[in-house]
Amino acid sequence: MVLPDGSGPAQAPVVPVLNEAERFKLDGGDDALFYAEPRLVQHLDAAFRGRLTQLYRERIPPCATVLDLMSSWVSHLPEDIHYDRVIGHGLNGRELEANPRLDSHWVQNLNQDQRLPLDTASVDAALIVAGWQYLQQPEAVAAELLRVVRPRGQVIVAFSNRMFFQKAPQIWTDGGDRDHLAYVARVLLAQGWGQPELIAEATRSPGPLGWLGGHGDPFFAVISPRP
Repeated sequence: MVLPDGSGPAQAPVVPVLNEAERFKLDGGDDALFYAEPRLVQHLDAAFRGRLTQLYRERIPPCATVLDLMSSWVSHLPEDIHYDRVIGHGLNGRELEANPRLDSHWVQNLNQDQRLPLDTASVDAALIVAGWQYLQQPEAVAAELLRVVRPRGQVIVAFSNRMFFQKAPQIWTDGGDRDHLAYVARVLLAQGWGQPELIAEATRSPGPLGWLGGHGDPFFAVISPRP
């Protein structure tokens, strides 16, 4: 929510974790230009998406107010569950407008401004799917999420091994899957989130390839409670 003077909520205190070299990315151009054209495609395969939807079904109660941060035209939430409210954020307005699960949305570049235009303690679950790997100021984003999530709420950060390499900071491009899990957990803990639960699972490719033992996109998630 934007205050009458246009300032919005005060930014939460931030504990630095990364150094400047770790924030560097090959493409330093404006992220808004990179994402200017809508990409109405699936960036992760059906096996990953199915596991993510299952996780949401298990962890997010139907009465929840959900923040889908760094979202697009799909939110991966179970289609048969109605949530109290789903708020979307992203970098492409046309993608967000095409997302049928969103009750409201806004466009914002989190690498330029990490202040979220939301009231303190106003959401129950904050979700980031295949987005954390592009954050250059993850500490500030994690601190803001701690501010807007209600006590006993949660943040769920999910990702696989895919990325736009040129847009990912060095901390991500230099690390492997286990490094990514540890890095996300370290940033969340530093900002005051509760002890993270780490999930690392192989997925099975759907259809005949899966019957033959073929794998889908690997599934990784970090889940932290709001104390």
